[in-house]
Parts: sequence; structure tokens; C-alpha cells
Amino acid sequence: MQQPYIALVEQLKAQIDEKRIITDPTLTLAYGTDASFYRLVPKLILQLDTLDEVVFALKACYTSNIPVTFRAAGTSLSGQALSDSVLITLTDNWRNHKILNNGEQIWLQPGVIGSDANKYLSSYGRKIGPDPASINTCKIGGIAANNASGMCCGTAQNSYKTLAGMTVVLADGTVLDTLDRDSVRRFKLSHSLLLSDLSKLAESCRNNPELADKIRHKYRLKNTTGYSLNSLVDYDDPIEILQHLLIGSEGTLGFIADITYNTVIDHAFKASGLFVFTDIEKTCLAVSALSKTQVAAVELMDSRALASVADKPGMPDFIARLGEEGNTEAAALLIELHGENEADLSAQADSIMALIDEFTPMEQVSFSRDAGVCAQLWGIRKGLFPAVGAVRETGTTVIIEDVAFPIEQLAPAVRELQELFVKYDYHEAIIFGHALAGNLHFVFTQAFDTEKEVTRYSAFMDAVAQLVAVDYQGSLKAEHGTGRNMAPFVELEWGAEGYALMQQIKHIFDGTGILNPGVILNNDHQAHVKDLKAMPAADTLIDKCIECGFCEPVCPSRNLSLTPRQRNTVYREISRLRRTNEDPARLAEMEKTFRYQGVATCAATGLCADRCPVDINTGDLMRKLREDHSDIAKSIARWTANHFDGVTAATRVGLSVANGMHAMLGTKKMRTLTKVAHNLTARKVPLWTPHMPRAAKSLNRESLTIRSVSKEKIVYFPSCASRNMGTEKQAMDPRPLADVTISLLKKAGYEVVLPDDLNNQCCGMPYKSKGFVETAEDKAKQLEDALWQASEQGSLPVLMDTSPCASLSRDNLQRDLTIYEPFQFVAEFVMPRLSITPQEEPVMLHITCTSRRKGLADVMKRVTEACAKQVIIPEDIQCCGFAGDKGFTTPELNASALAPLKAQVPENCKEGYSNSKTCEIGLSEHSGIEYRSILYLVDKVSQVPA
Repeated sequence: MQQPYIALVEQLKAQIDEKRIITDPTLTLAYGTDASFYRLVPKLILQLDTLDEVVFALKACYTSNIPVTFRAAGTSLSGQALSDSVLITLTDNWRNHKILNNGEQIWLQPGVIGSDANKYLSSYGRKIGPDPASINTCKIGGIAANNASGMCCGTAQNSYKTLAGMTVVLADGTVLDTLDRDSVRRFKLSHSLLLSDLSKLAESCRNNPELADKIRHKYRLKNTTGYSLNSLVDYDDPIEILQHLLIGSEGTLGFIADITYNTVIDHAFKASGLFVFTDIEKTCLAVSALSKTQVAAVELMDSRALASVADKPGMPDFIARLGEEGNTEAAALLIELHGENEADLSAQADSIMALIDEFTPMEQVSFSRDAGVCAQLWGIRKGLFPAVGAVRETGTTVIIEDVAFPIEQLAPAVRELQELFVKYDYHEAIIFGHALAGNLHFVFTQAFDTEKEVTRYSAFMDAVAQLVAVDYQGSLKAEHGTGRNMAPFVELEWGAEGYALMQQIKHIFDGTGILNPGVILNNDHQAHVKDLKAMPAADTLIDKCIECGFCEPVCPSRNLSLTPRQRNTVYREISRLRRTNEDPARLAEMEKTFRYQGVATCAATGLCADRCPVDINTGDLMRKLREDHSDIAKSIARWTANHFDGVTAATRVGLSVANGMHAMLGTKKMRTLTKVAHNLTARKVPLWTPHMPRAAKSLNRESLTIRSVSKEKIVYFPSCASRNMGTEKQAMDPRPLADVTISLLKKAGYEVVLPDDLNNQCCGMPYKSKGFVETAEDKAKQLEDALWQASEQGSLPVLMDTSPCASLSRDNLQRDLTIYEPFQFVAEFVMPRLSITPQEEPVMLHITCTSRRKGLADVMKRVTEACAKQVIIPEDIQCCGFAGDKGFTTPELNASALAPLKAQVPENCKEGYSNSKTCEIGLSEHSGIEYRSILYLVDKVSQVPA
């Protein structure tokens, strides 16, 4: 690290926790990665916690003339969130919000995820205007800084048009809150020259009618190329000009510390339909007609786009048929309608259908209000980008470009764009987009590993820029931001006068040029083909990763170590270094760091796969890496599996010993002693907590079995966790889970059947999670055989009392067995037979990751709400991070994943519920209340009907 950065780090340590000043080369590579196809590695990364820290860091960089880049979620596509200097990211303390004016406005910090903002507003029937496709991942800071829009947003509801106010930090560390009169007054005194310069720029535009008209013309389309020059013609007040220039400025003018949006109506009545036309000309004529109506969204898909998803499940038959017939001319429109009520929606649907019929669609799915049908139709559109990404060659990246044409010229523009695909050999390229705004995306694959490929891409982009910006006077970036990708072409689009305005704006705000240099304005006309990201082969499990970051919000280790995207990035580099052997010392250091940051702290829940557009489960790779066991370790695993009854008996002895020691030493000394033992044994001794369960009593198969020839039978498999772990010392109900389950089943009138050789049975999860795949498969097969026999060859339902066991068993089944976890079982088999009196006391509900993946969240919520009048599902917790036994061996993962939990527990709430014994231990530890199986609550509030 160079001396200026060393000095900066020392200066920053005065106010910023050293743990949040990242200089480790492996971590700067990982944390510096974004969704673009560029790669820059920061010298240092700052994870800042407060506004004061941002101001302090900016002032330090300003004084030292060290460049700074801000990063929100890192989902931007044009290279605007990268740095080879200082990268500033934000901790989770930047996720606060306030609902204002009965939902008509919302105040948001930049760390709030876009979909969360809409969740906060949902009860008011409102939402934020911007609706980017990445809304479940991208954050408000990025949405505003990129002026992101989306499918329904258009140009009327983007951040620029719905901005009410913001707090901004300028390059010199000055803070301005545009909604605070005192802040504005002070700013007018301290920065009068800046405001005067902005006023002069606006006046110069007004005095230049040709330039002013050009600016207005450019913004009738979606346009995020360069700075928001429309602020200079839309506003006279320099404060308004300033804050609207910050929108879409990509961190080059200042840091948006919070923003207040004017919200928009979120219509409850919606309908969608899909219409295929014979050619692009007829399709675009329909778009022109639709643009004069009140339709909410119109998505265009060309023939190649339709062909790319033809073989996906749930697609209408005619999409595949078009491909089979060799139809390369057809194009489709996916249309969404919003109504104020049923009558309004019906009237719109009739009117739009009459209009569409004028263009004689060749195939169609008529407007439907059915949520399932609508989701299926939009699944076509959302599947386009992944469809290209999933079939690309290893080593290539997926590029999604984003342009806008005048709607009246859309058809010839699409034709010419398709001709460029052919000319430059992008035969896999597809076109789709937000047709009402003339906004088209085109997706193609590109390698950057040879000069020939880079030259091909460069020539293609030159041709695209000429076509869009010059021939059609369109926008080179409609909604993805200029970034590094289009910076060399800004002057081509805007001309010398417009470009000069932007240069002046940059100088007014950032005279030293420290804020995100090279982004939006860049004098290097080859900048778009420099610092290109290599995508080397690493493992087929992750080679399709496009590093989009959609996985990150659901990863339990995201605030502790690495996310799935970051794990993939580092492992790719490790694999490359192993092949090239170019830097053995760096390789050794990366491998050392990755063992903990990548492998050891991965919960391997698979939640990342559910968010991944190309279905990558990074947890599978981490488990694979854990398979590198010695022969001795494999032998030990096999021995424990073959003597499972004895091993679990030893576990119960260990729990009894721990409970006895706790009674003698007390909680404080017990914590200290086990922490020392945990550290001295390299985490082999589990870390004890006061919520560690006591040993469960040995299960007596005869005493647990309920027999009655007149009752329906249920097979009950108590998991090894519930067979060995009883309740915690201070439990509200001291009965072991098996006793509670039997009590509830008896109350519901069932005969219970237990599998043979119960204490030797295991689903295989403990072995699978540690990479002992063969042993896990053997245990799973053994259990399946026992359940097959107990269920009378699959004729009886099977209840497993923990969700992870049920989930894994269902995934591994070779026979036709019906397996339930507790919530779904209660919903289908217990509640219909019992009277439920919901309790007044509030309860917490934790939805386990396995339940989320199986689509059980709604069932869990419904069952719990039937049993308690107030149910709290905490925010920002997708997985508890206990991950089998990692809560004992890597407790910091559990602590990090559950960090937001305790603050969300109401004072009058004393109990929480879930469906996984080990998860409940961690939840109890980090919430301050007791968590236990939902079966306890159902048993408590249910009665046999009179």
C-alpha cells in the first residue's frame, strides 16, 4: 500500500473501528466486486456506521486528495460502483425509514432495500416510484444515485420526478438537508458561490433556447446518460437544482445520506396479458397506439427473446411452436393494466383488447387477474436475462445494454440493432424492454480474454453509439446509469455544449475530482474497454455466476465474512492462480483467508440459489470443498454412523455434564470456561450458552406409541436433535418435544407409529453439512427404508418434528413417501380436528431457511396467527445462521445473522416459535426470550371439540 493510503488509514482509525477498515487483499477483491463487467480492486474499503463517520472519512480523503467511491448494493451494471482507491460501503445501521403524511411520503436511508420500502408502504396502498428489476436487492442509495426506473416507472415516477428532499454530503464534508430550513440557511451562507454558479448555469440554458429545447427533448425519453441537465431547465431555485443534479450523479457529485420520496399509488387491481404479432413493425405500431392510453406497462420481446425461454416450465405452448416453425419475425408485448377498482380494470381491459385487435395478434393470452397466471406471464419476461446467462460458454460474461429510442422510430431502430448483432457475430443476442418509454435492453455474451474479442466488442459499441445517439437521437443509457461503460460516449450523445455543461457541473461540486473519478465524465475514449473483468473457470457449480449480487440480502454471513457472490469471486481467482502459478505467495494467502471467510462461515442453506437468476447454490460448492477429508476422518464418520445409537447416547451424557457444571459454576463462569475451552481446542469444544438444552430422556418406543385399532395412523419420526436435546433449564414447559408431539397427536385422535431401530436413525444432515457425502447418503437410505416399512409402503403420512430433516428427506426420497414438517402437518392434520383458542400474549415467529425454500412461509404464518392474536416476524432475518452445529462451533455466524433480532422483540413478548431445534437454541440466545417448536404452542391453545 502506498504511503498516502497508509497515512489515511492511521487517520481514519481515530474515529472508525479498525475492524471496519478493510485492507486485506483477498477481502478488498471480494468486497470490491460489483455486477458490472469491470474489475477494480480498492486499496481500502470503509464500512461506515454513521453520518459522522461519512463526513469524517470524506474530509480526510478531501484533505489528502484521495479518490472515493460510494457503494450501496453493488447491483449496478455500468461500472459506477468500483474503485481502485477508497470504496465506502455502509453497515446495516443505514436501513431506517419514516412514513410521512399518511404514506404520501417516505424518508429513507440509503441502505434500505427497494422492496423493503414498498413493504413499509403497502398498508397505505402506496409504493416508491422507481421499480427496477433488481428491487429485491438494490438499495435506495443506488436507486437515487443512478435514477433507476423499471417496468412501470417510465419517466413520470422515477427518483428525479418523485424527489421531495434529501440530505447530501459534498466532497468537502459539508452536510445539506434540503428539507431543513436551518440547514439550507447555513448552506446558503457557506456555499453561496456554489449556488450562484448553479443559478448561472440554469440562466445560461434558459438564454440558449436551442440547448434548452434539446434538453427537454432528450428527457421525454428515459435518459441517464451524463448528469441530469433537465434540472437546469426545470427549476430556478438553486437548492432544487442541486438536489435534482444529485439524482443520477452516480456518486460523482456527493453522497446521498437520506432521501424523501413522494410516493405513488400501488393499485390493488391488476391484470396482465401476452400478445404476439407477426413482425416487429406491427408490434411497434401497437406500442405507439398503447402509449396514448393508460396502460401501466408494456414489455416488448423479440423473436430471439421468446425462443430463449421456449423450453422453460410453464411457458404457453405457442412460444415453443414459434421456434419449431422457424419463425424469426414474430415479437410479443406483455401488457399490465392497473385499475382503481374492478369496474375500472374491466373497462380498461375491454378498451385495450379492442385496440390490440386492430393489429391482429397471431397468438395471445388474454388479460387475466389471476395472480398465478400473471406471475407466469411475468416469469417469461424475468426469465430472459437468466436464459442467456445460463447457456453462455464458461469464461464469458453476460452484458445487458440499455438504450432508448423515440417510440415513433422503434421498429426501424430494432431492425438496425438486429443487423448489428449479425454484423458483429452476436447471434445469441436478444432484445426486450420497456416499450412505452422506448427503452430497450439487449443481452449478449462476451469474452474478454483475447485482444480480438475486446476489439470486436469495442467496434460493436462504437456502432451502437452511432446508431442510438446520432442516427436516432436516442439515449445510450436509459436507466442503468452512465458509469465507465458509456462515459467515453457522453459527448457524442449530448454534443459539445451539453458536455461542457456537465464538465462545469462536476467542477462546481467537486473541483478536486476526488468523487468517483472516471465515471460519467472520462477523457479516455478507450475507458470502456479497460479494466475488464475476467471470468475464469473455477467449478461447474459456480461457473455460470454473473456476479449480480441478487443472492446477498438473504445470505446469513453477509455481515460477518463473505456473500455467495464474493465467495465465487475469490474462488475464481484462487482457481486461476492455481492454474497459472503466477504468484504462489498470494495464492497461499488467499487460500488461508478463504478457509474461514469462504468455507467455514458458509451456512450452506441454499437461499442464494432461490435468488440467483442462473440457479447457482454457492453452498453446494462450499460443501464440496469440505469433502476434502482425510481417510481417517472418513473412517470416523462411517464409524459414528454405524454406531449412531451409542454416539447419541454420548451426546446426551455430554449435555447432562454441561447442565451439571452450569448448576455448580453459574452462568457467568460457565460462559467464561467454555469460551476458553472453545478457543484452545480450535473450536472443537462447542461454545456453551444458557439456552443449551438439557439432555432429553431416552425414548421408550413402547411408551411413546399410541395404539388404537379405531384411529387413523400417523408415522412420527423424532429427529436426532429432538431425541437428544430436551428443553433449556428455564423452559416454560419442561416436557421434551417428543412428549409434546405425542400429546398433540393423541389429542387430535391419531394412532402414532414409530419407525424401527429409532435411535439409530438419522436423515444424514450432520454428515452432509460437513462434506461426508457418502455417509450422509447411507444414513438417508437407512432412514427411508425404516419409514417405508413404518408407513406401510407409503400409505401413511410421516411427521418429522424439525424442518431441516423433513426438507432433506424429501429431497433424497427414492420412494413415494409423504413427509411433513410441523407447521404443514398441523395445518392439514391437526387444526381441522381441534378447537383453537388464540392466546392474547404476542409471539415471535422464525421462518427457517428450509421452510422458505419449500414455500412454507405463508403456512407458518397462518398456523401461528391461528394460535396467537399478535405474531411478529422480524425483518432482515432470512436465516438464523445456526446451520446444524455451526451455532456451537462458529457462533459468530449465528450472532451476526441474528443481530437485528433482539431489538424487534416487544417488551411484553416472552415466547418465540419455529420448527428447528438447533435454530431455536440460537434464537433464544440472541432474542432474550425462549424459542421452541410450534407444536408447544398448538398443544397449549388447542382443545378437543366438545
